[in-house]
Order: sequence, then structure tokens, then C-alpha cells
Amino acid sequence: MTNGRSQFAIWQPSLRRMAALVILVCLAASSASAEAVTLSGNLTDPQGSVLMGGTVRLLRCADSSNWTVRTDSQGQFSFANLAAGEYRLTAESPGFVPVTRTLEVGQQREMINIQFSDLVSQNESVTVSADVSDAGVFSPDPAQRIMVRDQALDANPARAGMPVSIPGLPVESPAGGVKPPQYFLPGVAGDHGEPIAMFFQVGGYLFPNNLPANAHGNGYADPNVIIPIAIEGVQTDGGAFNVREGNNSVNTSIVLGLRERLDPVIRLSGDYRDLNLVTGWSPAHPENKMWVGAEVSYGNGFLDRLEHRKQYKGNVSKIFERGRHVLTVYGLGYYGFAYQPGLIPIDTQVRGDTIDPRQREETANGDVILNDIWHLTAKRQFQFSGFYRYYTLDVRPNFGNGLIRQSEHRNVNSEDVLYTQNFSKAFSLLAGTDFRREAPRALALDHISPDNIVQPVTNNNLTINFYSPFVAADGRILRLLHYNLGYRRDEVTFDNQDLYRRDLSFSRQTNINSPKGTITLLPPPAASYLPTFSASYGQSFHVNDPRIGTTALQGGTIVAKARSYQLVASKTLAGTEFRVTLEHVTTGQQLARISNDTGLQADEGPGILKSLTFTARRNFSHGFVQGLYARADARDRLTGEPTPEAPRVIWDFLGNLDRLPFHLLGRGEYEQVGRKPLGDGFVAVPVRELRGALIRPFESKRIDVGVNFLLVSGYGGQTLETLALSGEPTPFERIAGLPLKSYVTASLTYHFRRR
Repeated sequence: MTNGRSQFAIWQPSLRRMAALVILVCLAASSASAEAVTLSGNLTDPQGSVLMGGTVRLLRCADSSNWTVRTDSQGQFSFANLAAGEYRLTAESPGFVPVTRTLEVGQQREMINIQFSDLVSQNESVTVSADVSDAGVFSPDPAQRIMVRDQALDANPARAGMPVSIPGLPVESPAGGVKPPQYFLPGVAGDHGEPIAMFFQVGGYLFPNNLPANAHGNGYADPNVIIPIAIEGVQTDGGAFNVREGNNSVNTSIVLGLRERLDPVIRLSGDYRDLNLVTGWSPAHPENKMWVGAEVSYGNGFLDRLEHRKQYKGNVSKIFERGRHVLTVYGLGYYGFAYQPGLIPIDTQVRGDTIDPRQREETANGDVILNDIWHLTAKRQFQFSGFYRYYTLDVRPNFGNGLIRQSEHRNVNSEDVLYTQNFSKAFSLLAGTDFRREAPRALALDHISPDNIVQPVTNNNLTINFYSPFVAADGRILRLLHYNLGYRRDEVTFDNQDLYRRDLSFSRQTNINSPKGTITLLPPPAASYLPTFSASYGQSFHVNDPRIGTTALQGGTIVAKARSYQLVASKTLAGTEFRVTLEHVTTGQQLARISNDTGLQADEGPGILKSLTFTARRNFSHGFVQGLYARADARDRLTGEPTPEAPRVIWDFLGNLDRLPFHLLGRGEYEQVGRKPLGDGFVAVPVRELRGALIRPFESKRIDVGVNFLLVSGYGGQTLETLALSGEPTPFERIAGLPLKSYVTASLTYHFRRR
């Protein structure tokens, strides 16, 4: 085992490099004072006439601060007291396609003229899909999408679980959503080492919500801690191309943007078996950027096995502005418990929809997150961030070989420094360092006999340290080319204490060098008929589960690397945005999930993933429609066999209508995940979901009444399990899954202030 002295020796070079980096950055940013900047401009129609009452929104890319103004009688707008930096501006007016631009605001007063070009009607509350050219030092990946929360649908309407449905990313979750639900990418098997990272944007900090080195290796993300009404937007991007997104970001990352304030509200949703209450509050004074939110959920689900679910969430956010500093403090708390029915054969009727009534899940999570943005000058800033997390889990499922118990508790702390400077439109610099310590303790896997005798299988204490400096350069050349080039180095140390088999304990250190780059070609103004193209390359990694040690000591890997290539083409024709994304990902050999019954790992890969995604979106008066088609192929590069559980074809259609008869608002989404291989010649059945909501606002009484529904067929979490049911002489391999049930719920929302 590695003692404290040798651990210090391992980290000493890294600490020296970190100290040198901080000294150099401080020297580079040693002068001047931050000055307030005013951004103003005019809004005109295609003929050049001024537009009164247009909406102009401004979002600061560094920390998601946002402002909204209306144009005056002369078509003018103005944003005062801005800090210099990168901003995203969106202009909207009924009857025109919105205009979105990324701006670099400097030290002096800025002027910008915005002219609408297309006479296509558009709803006032628009969901913005970022253009390929809309990129910058904080958001380099052109495949990103930004969606306004008010037009997004819940993944599980009016029930606790995944807070937002993202088009093209199917959701699979346990019946009650106590354990973390998961988003799935086309061709990505979430249980087999191809993770999707999740972040909460707290101020300018991306808080990593994944749990490295869990039972499945890739690290689950736990979105249950978020109050749904606090989510302002969702951004997705290829995590491999962003230096700020390292571990657990091989294919895609999801960033949940949070609001600065909440309109005081209380919302009650329920049906004959479930009840969900959400409430939020902010002080009346708009300058007080603070909110408090809570969510309580009780229910039994829709299967024969009653869940007796109970979930409690609490969130609090506060922003302090003092001189050059903007400090954001965010706190999260969560507790969930339920008796889960578990996976059952999809081709056989099972009494009570469960093979073991003792199955249950219990989890708790607490987080405190801090972010301080220090505006050194108009073009330079530091960000100091950190967080502390405590997490516990106790899961008792049955996968056919008797009840097992998986448990852990972990403490996580992180300290992070980020520096940015805008030298010119041609060159901006971003540099930083992340320190993180994960300490999962008592990672146990036990068998529980029918008479409730515990039989230990594994028990490990882990300590995982991350030291990750990174740097990126971003800019535009000759108005025709946008570049973002980056480099990230991750130094990871493991200390695995096997409490049952001391000979399998080990300590190990590894380094991962990850170059990243994106080049975007913008058509010249004279060739507006040409699409915009963007090509990206990036290397990334994720942490496998090292606690067993059997395969790790025999040539397996603890850190699994991946290389990702991406090509994006985008063009707007006749008011409709079209986008094509091609992706090619290669992964090294890695450890797959631990067998729930044996506690042993198996090697997976190396693998290759190829995917194509086509999206078309049309905005019109008081609504929009969007269609998405995604096809992928994921295979083992050595055997050519398909990767088990990787979705192959996804269809997704999303619509929003804000002007229906009787003053109704409508939201709807249809999603289909086609057949996917499960291994050994088995193929899963398709899953089809139609989710939606009809909302009737009563503005004079500040009340909204809604009906939420999910019409679904198929099974969630489909996999292969060796099961023997009552009356069967021997167990055999079969497809197991969670039966998906349709439901309808009603909701009542009361707003305490006039909207």
C-alpha cells in the first residue's frame, strides 16, 4: 500500500506545476481595474424600419447571467453595467425568425445593429437551437443545443425522476426514479463504459455530477437533487472537445443551467397512486438574486408491486455581488426510498410484477458548491470554485440468483481555478486546474439468503485523486474560420483497499494527455447559400471500477481512453434549420460492469461507434416543431460483434403550441428506440413513448391547470439475465426488463406574484 510520504512524493511535482501556473497567471493579470461597459443597438425589420417592442436577451457565457429588455419607440435597446467578456445575444419579434449572435464585449461602449432577414412568424417564448457558428471559448462544440426550460417537457411528466426530456437522448430509469435515471446516446451502452457526463452550471463553474468508479465503472449521474422549476436551459455537447469537461465525458456531456431567481410558485401534481409537490421562492426585490426550492414526492407507481416511494429535495441559491467579485453559493439536499419491483422476464407473466418483494432502494445526497468570479479587468477574470459532496446508497435487487445488497458512502471535495483573457477577436485564452478527491468507502456487495442472512462477497475502500490542468485558445480569423484548440492533462491516482482479500489491494498512478480541437468554416456573406461546416477531434477518458482487482492485475485497464471525431453541417432554409452530425468514436479495452451475482468484472472492447444524427426544426407563430433521426452502430473491434444494449435507431418528434382553442398551451413529444442487440443473439423489443401536457393558464387568478400524460409501450432497462421462476426446474438466459406503464396526471400551479 502507498503510505502518506509516498503519496506526497507522487503529488509533489504536480503541486509545483500548479504553483507555477498560478504565479504566471497572476503576473499576466496584475494590473488595471474592471470597468462597466454598456451594450446598445437598434432592431430593424428586413426593410430597415425600426421595430418597437422587440425582445432582446443577453446571456453571459462565463456564468449564465442573463438580462432581457424591450426595444423602445425608436427600435433601440441597451444593456448597462456589463463586465467585458463573451456574450450570446438573441433578438425576437413576432413575425420574424430570431437572430442569435455571439459577441465579444470590450472595455468601451459597444454598438450593434440587428436586422431580421426572414418574414416567418415566431412565438415570443422561443426555444433557441444554437447555430454552428455560435461558439466561443466557453462553449467550443458546435453541436450544442440550448433549450428554454418553459418549453421543455419532463421526461416523466408530473412525477419525480429525470427532470427534462432531451430530444434524441432516451431516458431509462427505475420505476420510481429513486436511483439516478440515465440519458442514453445513440449507440452508447450506458452499462458498458461509454458514459455521458452531467454538469450543473453554478455561476461560471461546471459542477460534475457523475460518481466515478461505481458498480458499473462509468459513473452514474444523479439528477434527482435538482428542483425541476430551477432549470432554465439544457446544453448538450461532445464532451471530448471541451477542455473543461474531462472525466466521464467520452461522447457527450449535458449541462443543466440554473436560474438566478424563481417566481414564487407552488405546483401540485397527482393521480390515483402518486403525488408530487414542488415549490420555489425568491425575494420580491429583483436585485436580490436568490431562490429557495423544495420538492416532495410520494407514490406507489403503476405496477402491481407497490413502491411506497418517498422523496425529499431541497435547493438554495444565492448570488453576492461585491465590487469586482460575483460569488454564487448553491446547496443541494436529497433523500429517496422505495420498494422497487426490479427486472422481470418480458415474455412471461410474473405475479406481482416482481421476482422478489424484498427489493428496495435508498439513497441520500448533499452538496455545497461555491463559485467566485473575480473580474480583474474588462478582459481578464479569475474563477475560484469548489464543492463538497456526501453520498450514500443502499440498493437491494434480485437478478435471478437471489437478493443482493450493493452499498457505499462517499465524501468528495474539489478545488478549481480558471483564468480567461480576451486579447482580441482573433485570440482568447482559457486556462485552469481542477483538483478533486473521491473517497468511496465500504463499497460492498453482499448476498442475502431467503432467511435474511448476509453473505459478504466484496468490500472495498477507494481513494481516487484527480489533478487536471488544461488550456485552450479560441478565436476567429478573417471572419471565415473559427478555431478552438485545447489540451488537458489528467493525473489520476488510485488507492484500492480490498477489505476481504488483502492481496488484491493496490495503488496505481496514471496520466492521460488529451488534445482537443474544433475548426469551423463560415460561408462568406456573398455565399449565404452555403452551409456552415465544423470538424472536431478530441481524446477523453473515464474511470473504470478498480475495486475487484482481478482483471486489473492481469493486464486490464483502470482508466479507459477514447478518441472522438465529429463533423457538423448546418443550414437554415425557408425558415427551417437543418443540421447533420456525424460521429466516430474509438475506445480502448476496458472493464465492463461488475456482475451483480458474482462480483467479478469482464473485459469489454476495444470498441468502435459510428453515428449519424439529422435534425430539422421549424419555428412558426406561437410554436415550433422539430424532428430528429439518429442511427448508430457500435461494435467490438476485435470480434465485430455488436455492443450489447447500445441503441441503434432513434426517432424523436417534438412540438409546442402556445395558442390553442380555449387559451390552452400544448407540449408533446414522440420518441421511439428501435430494436437493439443484447448479446448471445437476443434482441430487445422497441420502446415507444408519447409524452405531453395541456396547460390552461388563468392569468387574472395566477393559476395554471394542467393535464400531463405518458403513453408508452415496451420495457425499460432491457438486458440479459439468467432467471429461474417459481415452478421452473432450472434457470436459463432470457430478456428481462422493467414494464413501462402509461398514465395521466393532473397538476395545479399557483403563482404568488403577477406574471
